[in-house]
Amino acid sequence: MYEARVEWVDYAKGLCIIMVVMMHCTLDYGANVGQEGWLHEAVQFARPFRMPDFFLLAGLFLSRSINAPLREYMDRKLLHFAYFYLLWLAIQLSMTEVGLLLSDPVSFAALYSHSLISPINTLWFVHMLAIFYMVTRALRRVPVWLVLLSAATLQTLFRMGMIDTGWSVADRFFDRYIYFFVGYAAAPWIFDLAKRAAKRPLLALTALSAWAVINGLLTTTSLDQEPILSLLLGFAGAAAIVSVGSLMSLYQWGNLIRYAGAHSIVIYLSFFLPMKVLILVFGSYPIITDVGLASLVITAVAVLTPLLFHYWIRDTWLGFLYERPALFRYQSSFDKARRPQPGVAQPDPAKQDY
Repeated sequence: MYEARVEWVDYAKGLCIIMVVMMHCTLDYGANVGQEGWLHEAVQFARPFRMPDFFLLAGLFLSRSINAPLREYMDRKLLHFAYFYLLWLAIQLSMTEVGLLLSDPVSFAALYSHSLISPINTLWFVHMLAIFYMVTRALRRVPVWLVLLSAATLQTLFRMGMIDTGWSVADRFFDRYIYFFVGYAAAPWIFDLAKRAAKRPLLALTALSAWAVINGLLTTTSLDQEPILSLLLGFAGAAAIVSVGSLMSLYQWGNLIRYAGAHSIVIYLSFFLPMKVLILVFGSYPIITDVGLASLVITAVAVLTPLLFHYWIRDTWLGFLYERPALFRYQSSFDKARRPQPGVAQPDPAKQDY
């Protein structure tokens, strides 16, 4: 069955996906023109918590399905992400490596195959989520404290440079799994934090202000990347985003951000298309001379374009881009429960993401 949406989670996811898109747009455009702008400072500020918070939110509702029958679990948590990864990997590589595809299809196929075990583009998050979900399922009988201790140790050793496999999947696992597992294991406390922020908004804003100052100072000096401190700042930033999401939900601020969060997978899968186009256009024709403003415009277009595109095509044959067709699903009891019922409004499948 579909999970009911929680508003503050959508707000938090919206903030996260915007920060992720902003990072790619700002850094890629800055590298393209050989300059940095004021938006680079915002990207730097979000560095400690941007991805940790995204992974933490991804694990937030896992307790609802962690003990589901293996067939159903694999459909939701493995095949779901595998479908979108394989599809959008083909789309991205076909556009970014069109020359290789036309001149040497065998090499293109080799590049595609290699990307299955070592993601080379923005889709690595989708690839990593499937692994996190399956590992957590395998560890569900292991004491929580032991998994937390092990994951925190791996993250610390990785940040200390004592673990470096050279394989991006393994290294990202060591660096990020702790946040995903905490999202799963500490979900009741995370929801309680959101409730407390909503009940005492003035205190929450005071705490957020103090956090922003500390986070800003540490990122400016690059201390945020040091072992242990990076872990603490990751959790502090995640708590801050949870609190901000709760406050935004309380006062109904920024409904577009909530909508973006509810459709975060739509943005994540396809923001690279408008981003690449605008970086090429702005790099060739200096329509906007200020690097920071240009980066902001590229970010806005890269966020909004996928949402508009999805809205236009969701009821057409192109819907397979964001909704997994029945052909690529296990046919089981939970599939039957998801089939449209006469006279019953159905949720938007694109909203049912991580």
